[in-house]
Amino acid sequence: MRTNVKPDLELDITRETCPMTYVRTRLALDRLAPGQLLLVHLRGAEPLRNVPATAREQGHAILGLETDAAGVSHLLLARGPG
Repeated sequence: MRTNVKPDLELDITRETCPMTYVRTRLALDRLAPGQLLLVHLRGAEPLRNVPATAREQGHAILGLETDAAGVSHLLLARGPG
């Protein structure tokens, strides 16, 4: 992931379950201007599969995705134009 990039907003959804994981991500993205960065912390196979896929489908860019030793994934998104 781009370690030298500072996100404009961070969101921790490690305690959320689908579909709330993307609902909360979408609300956070809606608060950002196009091109701004959102760092999402998530946990579990279903959110890891669904949140990036849905973000991509809605026109947002995935800039990085890493999972740490504790099993928390860190997803860096750039808000899309729309």
